[in-house]
Amino acid sequence: MAQSGKIRCGIGGWTFEPWRGVFYPPGLSQKKELEYASRHLTAIEINGTYYSSFKPDSWAKWRASTPEGFKFAVKASRFCVNRKKLTDAKPSIEMFMGQGMDELGDRLGPILWQFMATKKFDYDDFAGFFDLLPEKLNGGKLQHVIEVRNGTFADPKFVGLCRDRGVTICASENENYPLIPDVTGDLVYLRLISADDRIETGYAPKDLDLWAGRFKEYAVGNVPGDFTPVDRTGPPEAPRDVYAFVIHEGKVRAPAAAMEFIRRVDPEFQIPA
Repeated sequence: MAQSGKIRCGIGGWTFEPWRGVFYPPGLSQKKELEYASRHLTAIEINGTYYSSFKPDSWAKWRASTPEGFKFAVKASRFCVNRKKLTDAKPSIEMFMGQGMDELGDRLGPILWQFMATKKFDYDDFAGFFDLLPEKLNGGKLQHVIEVRNGTFADPKFVGLCRDRGVTICASENENYPLIPDVTGDLVYLRLISADDRIETGYAPKDLDLWAGRFKEYAVGNVPGDFTPVDRTGPPEAPRDVYAFVIHEGKVRAPAAAMEFIRRVDPEFQIPA
């Protein structure tokens, strides 16, 4: 049996009023929502860090609220990525990395650098940006993920640059963005953006099965067979951890979809009743 990386499934953030009474039980204190979410899911992407910074004690409280084995992905500040010239981002990157996220300890997962659809691929621009990304934080190895939303990035040169630097390309499932399924880093990161709130589980069973199968293929080191890589000269197959986040416009059913994925890919994880 092929070795497999860990597959984690989750949502973006944990504070969302429409989840109260749908995902969160009626009457649950807002202070307990992260504790509850982190025991029903295996990862959460922190989105608030895109808009503002947080003090070290906030990061420490988030860690204390979550169980062993749980992971946070952290979205980088918009001040780092929304720039005409990315090599000017050094002060913003240093400020973002220095706000206290190391307080997460072993709960810290990948850092997501998300670019707007207006940002086009320029090799030198992004090579210079990657030079600014720190390899470690207080001695711990960092994992960087880049999400791009412009068709100019569907280019073997971009894929090759990310692979050379060990930066993971986020595979975004959305008809408005390029789907770049290539494996370029030591993990795989997916953002599923087209769940349907009219479906109780976010996706129909056949689509849940389809995506769960793709997660499993990535976890053993393959690109799913129904995906077409931009650069076919990929790295050798090797087990990789997979992060899959359900993040769609309405997002009411995102937790339900994430839990359905967990049931399909991680039967040892016991979701509380």
